[in-house]
Amino acid sequence: MEIFNISFGEGFVLIGFSDWPQLELFLFVFILVFYSLTLLGNAAIIALSRLDPRLHSPMYFFLSHLSFLDLCYTTSTVPQLLVNLSGWDRTISYGGCVTQLYFFLALVSTECVLLGVMAFDRYAAVCRPLHYTAIMHPQLCHALAISSWVGGFINSLIQTGLMMAMPLCSHHLNHFFCEMPAFLKLACEDTGGTEAKMFVARAIILVFPAALILGSYAHIAQAVLKVKSTAGRRKAFGTCGSHLMVVSLFYGSGIYTYLQPTGSYSENGGKFVALFYTILSPILNPMIYSLRNKDVKGALWKVLGRDRDLAS
Repeated sequence: MEIFNISFGEGFVLIGFSDWPQLELFLFVFILVFYSLTLLGNAAIIALSRLDPRLHSPMYFFLSHLSFLDLCYTTSTVPQLLVNLSGWDRTISYGGCVTQLYFFLALVSTECVLLGVMAFDRYAAVCRPLHYTAIMHPQLCHALAISSWVGGFINSLIQTGLMMAMPLCSHHLNHFFCEMPAFLKLACEDTGGTEAKMFVARAIILVFPAALILGSYAHIAQAVLKVKSTAGRRKAFGTCGSHLMVVSLFYGSGIYTYLQPTGSYSENGGKFVALFYTILSPILNPMIYSLRNKDVKGALWKVLGRDRDLAS
């Protein structure tokens, strides 16, 4: 208990990428550019979903929630990382670290659930097209979105509470933000029991949505294979391809980080994987959805006035 009180008073040193000082300037510029693009791209998706009537549908309602999540969880880590890379300050207070851990886990957990909800939406659109508007009515869409947020924040509360109850032996966190696997490396005692509880919580938030996604796309594949026209198949695959790409990128990195035992977790490797899902994945989402979606591109040209130019 004494060690836990010391941690509370002194906070943590984030080692970040100080082991590779030759990379820090490159990473600073790279991350700053991509963070700016992330803010711009996801804010544009949210604005277009509100401004263009053609995007007032369940798919874009959930997409705007996804973009808002990406904005939030990127912002929960990247400013701290930029300060760390600049060398100005590599420390974070105990309260700041717990807050960052809680909100990052909450936002990522919410995204896990939301991606499952979006898969169900695509299933309804492809497999039940005649009943789609009746199934995905506004009340259900709002209920599913709220459930995603509530489920994510409750899951994070459980994991963060379990983590903070453990005594810690060091103030040096070998990461660029306060992430759960790096925290577990600082524990002073056997973490087997706590890790088992955390694993259950993580598995629930990862495995159940993943099972829903796999089940939804299995039914979608069956339905698409029954479509005789090539144009119909192309449209169906186009509808779901962007979502499936986002799911694969997000879940691949998430499973690598959160579903492997602490003993086999590589802190150095974990930092570079974390760069992917905190920096690259949030900017890829708006790019994938905009470049592969004619409705989003049409809405963007309309807002920019391009459609009037083309008409004239």
